[in-house]
Amino acid sequence: MLEMLFPKQANNDYLGYKLVLYIFVPFLLLMTWRSVIHMSFEEFGLHEIANVKVLTGDPDPMPLIYGFFSVWGLIQLIFCALSWVILLRYRSLTPLIILCFLIEWTMRIFGSDSVVNDSAYSTGITPGLTYAPYAVIFLLLLFIFSLVKNPKNINS
Repeated sequence: MLEMLFPKQANNDYLGYKLVLYIFVPFLLLMTWRSVIHMSFEEFGLHEIANVKVLTGDPDPMPLIYGFFSVWGLIQLIFCALSWVILLRYRSLTPLIILCFLIEWTMRIFGSDSVVNDSAYSTGITPGLTYAPYAVIFLLLLFIFSLVKNPKNINS
């Protein structure tokens, strides 16, 4: 299984079942869309989707918060772009990139602090935290199945 997770050569020869790739594509499409929203529509994403209240003060803190939110979206988009490159050109690294997503989503559950649920800052729980347990289960199963070799793909 370590050979599947860390192949000797990064190439387009994925030795697992193709179904894993077909299931990973819609997930990656959703993550890419999420990243674009966070990066390009930071006000909408922050207030309407993430349920963060508009903060007031002097100076106005919101431009800085929008800037950080936009950069976070850019980082997510770079991660998605790397994932697309792996999926299209270096499929042998598919289990590794699924593991990276699994770690990210797991940290949403265990790394969320009280600010997310603090009514001073938020009007509700973010979708990322609400759906994180389901995403972790989905990604854990996808990761496990990505490590299973398809006998039809084994040449040696």
